[in-house]
Amino acid sequence: MWIYDEKNWPNFIWDEKSLTSLLVEARHRQGRLLGKMEALGFPIRLEANLNILTTDVVTSSAIEGERLDTDEVRSSIARRLGILLQNDKPVGRDIEGIVEVMLDATQNFNQALTVERLFDWHAALFPTGRSGMHRITVGAWRPQETGPMQVVSGPIGHEMVHFEALIASRLDAEMTKFLSWFEIDLALDPVLKAGIAHLWFVTIHPFEDGNGRIARVIADMALARADRTSSRFYSMSRQIEKERNAYYTQLERQQKGSLDITSWLSWFLNCFSNAIDNAIDNAEETLSSVLFKAELWNLVNSAPVNERQRFIINRMLDNFKGHMTTSKYAKLAKCSSDTALRDMRELVNRHILIQNPGGGRSTSYRLITVEELERSGNDVV
Repeated sequence: MWIYDEKNWPNFIWDEKSLTSLLVEARHRQGRLLGKMEALGFPIRLEANLNILTTDVVTSSAIEGERLDTDEVRSSIARRLGILLQNDKPVGRDIEGIVEVMLDATQNFNQALTVERLFDWHAALFPTGRSGMHRITVGAWRPQETGPMQVVSGPIGHEMVHFEALIASRLDAEMTKFLSWFEIDLALDPVLKAGIAHLWFVTIHPFEDGNGRIARVIADMALARADRTSSRFYSMSRQIEKERNAYYTQLERQQKGSLDITSWLSWFLNCFSNAIDNAIDNAEETLSSVLFKAELWNLVNSAPVNERQRFIINRMLDNFKGHMTTSKYAKLAKCSSDTALRDMRELVNRHILIQNPGGGRSTSYRLITVEELERSGNDVV
């Protein structure tokens, strides 16, 4: 017997008394984070927003076993937010789709969640009409001919059924109830609403694929309403990915349990609080990073640099992997090796680039660090 077989489905109940302290503490931490970010200034908030949205998209897909290129996701989001990146990568249609969905939910959080909007989201997630090698129904509820939708694990012949979704003939009525509740029940705290919406939607399981990702997007939409801002400064998807085993355990236990969802909401609120705590720690790192960049550019701009040098410095500041070499510089800046070496020597002489130990063909360079800038008389932090 699944939770949707209960007589009073979907009239969920929970113990408000046992959740009150968790909710109050979670809201307090949320307020601290938003206040902290508001005080940091627009450039830092913009970079933090880009980082969190990138993390949300990448980790939400990772939960489902899909690995996305982080740089592609970051480039797609940055373009849509009007942020110029030096390391701007071409982006595939599949990544553009999930980015469109996430930004629509969080940037336009006050717009109503409707059937048409959900269909658009689903179509964006599966632009080829396929999930892997399999053709699926896109932009519509799963059809009856697909049979029971099951979540299973284990080898063929010895599968374990963790969940079986309700039959397709019930989807129209069930989704009408869900969408009406999501827009009309305004008295419920939006953080609790996010937790309930996540559980409710993924239990209905209205699509052939992508239900988990869309459930998390709907929760993020509810949390954006709770924050009253389109900027995202914490990632529930990243925290869920960190607590992945507990997430699936709680979800399965609740879907096989009763309409009393106190246990699920307790886990969700704790997960939310952990996401906020991590975001507060990351805010300090983001602040240090942005201040470092500002001080480094003060050093760079104290004397003229050419466009090639400016481009390379930006690339090294923007998630550059490894150290810079003459060959990498020449390839990125589209210049000769002699020109690359001359440019780098100028930056080394100005203490912008530092030569790593070693020489010959293995000679490489890195940017000056925060500590080194401090010792040179630039106050970074």
